[in-house]
Amino acid sequence: MRRLVLLLLGLLLLHQGRCFEFVIDGEWEDEARDVLTSSEREDLEAIRGDDITVKSYKVESRITSRFAHTTVRSSVVNSGSSAQSIGFNVQIPKRAFITNFTMNVNGITFMGSVKEKTVARNLYAQARARGKAAGIVRANSLDMETFQTEVHVPPGSHIEFELHYQELMQRKFGFYEHSLYLQPRRLVPQFQVDVFIYEPKGISMVETPNTLGEQYTSLIKMTSSKDKAHITFKPNLQQQKKCANCTESGIDGPFTVRYDVNRDSNAGELQVSDGHFVQFFAPSNLSSLPKNIVFVIDVSGSMWGVKMKQTVEAMRAILSDLTIDDHFSIIDFNHNVRCWSEELVPGSSIQIADAKKYVENIKPNGGTNINEALMRAVQMLVRASNQGLINARSVSMIILVSDGDPTVGEIKLSAIQKNVKRVMREEFSLFSLGIGFDVDYDFLERIAMENRGMAQRIYANHDAAEQLRAFYSQVSSPLLRQITIQFPEDTVSDVTQNSFDKYFGGSEIVVAGKVLPSDSNTLTSFTTAAAASLDITLETDADISELDEELVKHQHSFTGFARQLWGYMTVKQLLSERALAPTAAKKRKITQQIMALAKEHQFVTPLTALLVESEDGTERLLADFPKDPKHGCCNGGGSDSSNLAPVRVVYAPPPWVQVATAATPSEAAKGPEEQAVPGRLALGTNFVDNDPHFIVHLRRSNAHVCFNIDSKPGHILNLVSDPGTGLVVNGQLIGSKKLKKGKLNTYFGIISAYYQPDGIRVNISPENIAMSDGVNHQTFTWGATADITQDGVRISIVKNSHVTIVINNNIQVMVLLHRVWKKHPISVDFLGIYIPNDNPYSPMVHGLIGQFHREPELSVYDVRDGADPLKKEATMEVKGNRLQVTRGWQKDYRRDNKLGTDVYCWFIHNSGKGFIDGHYTDYIVPSLNSFLQTH
Repeated sequence: MRRLVLLLLGLLLLHQGRCFEFVIDGEWEDEARDVLTSSEREDLEAIRGDDITVKSYKVESRITSRFAHTTVRSSVVNSGSSAQSIGFNVQIPKRAFITNFTMNVNGITFMGSVKEKTVARNLYAQARARGKAAGIVRANSLDMETFQTEVHVPPGSHIEFELHYQELMQRKFGFYEHSLYLQPRRLVPQFQVDVFIYEPKGISMVETPNTLGEQYTSLIKMTSSKDKAHITFKPNLQQQKKCANCTESGIDGPFTVRYDVNRDSNAGELQVSDGHFVQFFAPSNLSSLPKNIVFVIDVSGSMWGVKMKQTVEAMRAILSDLTIDDHFSIIDFNHNVRCWSEELVPGSSIQIADAKKYVENIKPNGGTNINEALMRAVQMLVRASNQGLINARSVSMIILVSDGDPTVGEIKLSAIQKNVKRVMREEFSLFSLGIGFDVDYDFLERIAMENRGMAQRIYANHDAAEQLRAFYSQVSSPLLRQITIQFPEDTVSDVTQNSFDKYFGGSEIVVAGKVLPSDSNTLTSFTTAAAASLDITLETDADISELDEELVKHQHSFTGFARQLWGYMTVKQLLSERALAPTAAKKRKITQQIMALAKEHQFVTPLTALLVESEDGTERLLADFPKDPKHGCCNGGGSDSSNLAPVRVVYAPPPWVQVATAATPSEAAKGPEEQAVPGRLALGTNFVDNDPHFIVHLRRSNAHVCFNIDSKPGHILNLVSDPGTGLVVNGQLIGSKKLKKGKLNTYFGIISAYYQPDGIRVNISPENIAMSDGVNHQTFTWGATADITQDGVRISIVKNSHVTIVINNNIQVMVLLHRVWKKHPISVDFLGIYIPNDNPYSPMVHGLIGQFHREPELSVYDVRDGADPLKKEATMEVKGNRLQVTRGWQKDYRRDNKLGTDVYCWFIHNSGKGFIDGHYTDYIVPSLNSFLQTH
């Protein structure tokens, strides 16, 4: 058999990029051509082209914890009668890194490896010098880049292509979207797409939008369980046809999968695998922060026509989205700078209508004075801030829309960048939107990244108005400011950016790092943030070995996801830092770090290349990272919510966490049950638990007195009503699922605390903890330990255990969570409430518990045997009443949430009659925020 001879024939221009033509020349014996089985040959005969036959086209994605590894495989035969070029084209997401490419041509295998770019080019050049070489090009499009290669082969040749790439899924608008652009170009007998998703916390939603066309919707099959999903698309030859009698493939477009994950708490999800961790943080059920926005719009002559029309259309929609709590203004600029309003104004209907008219009447002309426009925008925000016109907890941002380079005023890009950096305050963000390809996108990206924002290219040849609106939607709902994710000292290292200026609703913050060796099997993180009116600290923990054990069980999971995800994020972050490096030395240092990591994780980046070579190293192909149009600087920056420089310091837990979790030697001696008791609640406490049993501790008498309230589901009982301090605590009853021994048990299903001076309401149920000040509404789950502070109210949540409400640092209320088996035929989840009897109420305090702040005189005598030999009976004199009481016990669940601790007490019959003031029905109030009406 004759050996193949590989020759370089020349250069070929394809899709605005250069591509070497890889030539395989020679003659083949018959057995080399006959590479198909008989069954394959039958399929191929039906769709055999005169030139090229695609035997198979298979795409597989494995997504584990939002990190996707995609493989595209294609098998092609030169079915023509002469030698020809055969191409392999795959569109991949812009944020993805190619990790490998292999090719087999008639038994000759070409393997890929990532090398430093200059090394790869030198090796490639050596092959070219001997007349043996080929090339690969990646070209830009809207959201995708094209990986493309060609080989020139004799008739009968069989070529197999295989491309691998990886990417971290970005959450936008409340879901993750994974798109595979399918371009088989021909009918394929073996066509298959598989997407495997594994999310350890569970999948909340998965869908396949109709992106390929109506005719393919029914062919997409999906199976899913709690934490896994498999989506497959496997059309046969007839189903692939563009029409019934066509010989062309109708498949040409994105195959899209959307999904989101379960989030059992606002604290996020911490995962540990393969010695690495990743923290996902995407809280919801929080009120949006007010916005202060200055829109800076380029109205130079180049914006004339479609660009301006679509910008105006987008601005109309964006302005309609503003609320009365938002403040805004508009600056438009060409060679001059104009302000619609010199001051920020509220987003009232009148102001919005006027702003829309202003934008609609803009007539583009003249040059581009970006520097002065941005200076005026910053000055407007600074002035509003200095004058106290904007909410201290609001989010201030500048949104720049431009399609060209500066031509008037300061035109040196580095000078504009320094000017903006100098005047921008830490609390301001700049977002840059570049329309078309005339603009220097690198400059817009640098100036945004340096000022806590991000940049995005708007493609003028597409629906620019929709692109502008979509971008605004991503930043229109800021929920948190000043977010920091911290870890205890000596538990992690090499942490990616962990401090973020803002978090926008529907998105996600991701932090990754390495886990240091430890005796503990648990890793803990602490997230601090500022919400609309709250300061929040959230605690998340993860078992260090649990996830690895689970991954082994799932055949289609991506077992190395955590290590690759950390490498991916770190490289993206370093590329951003490199773009902003202040000195050449700093840039060189970062460059070395990027190259080392890219080679270790096999990522094709702007500084590395994929060298694809034959086994003997004499034939080589080179895959370079694409250049962005116009100026060509690498598009390597991340697009998290703030793009701040990384904070690599690992912090100790906040003080409140240390107090709550670190046991003193004396506490340790008491055992874990007693350690769970919050400080003052370990003292004399009045509480209500179970059905509902009231237990009142009378300190002077050194006695516990208990009684039951037998009321109806839905009734709201007042527990504490103190008009003097402005505090009211109420509990709403729920019933068991059905009668037990002819009686319907009742429990507290909601505990509400309302602090009137600050207008703050806290409603606690077995489902969640909701906090409201009448304007802002925030919801937290039981799924994470958290600390929330607003004005004079502080809420501390201990994961799946209890909530402590502290008012003005001295009044405490603790609510205990009781979970039951979900399928229990009778019982339901319910709450217990524990209130220290030394809370500093005013003399006006009352309620079923509050009234005992004034401890009544008590006398118990004539203790005797009762009908039950285990329960003594006695006579009690209290509040002028003589009551027959029984010695029994009730449960205190603070130390043992399941079994409880016996508390012996004198039981008052008839719903506490004679012990409480009046009748228990006097304490039924109309709403959860109602004070007790005194007569």
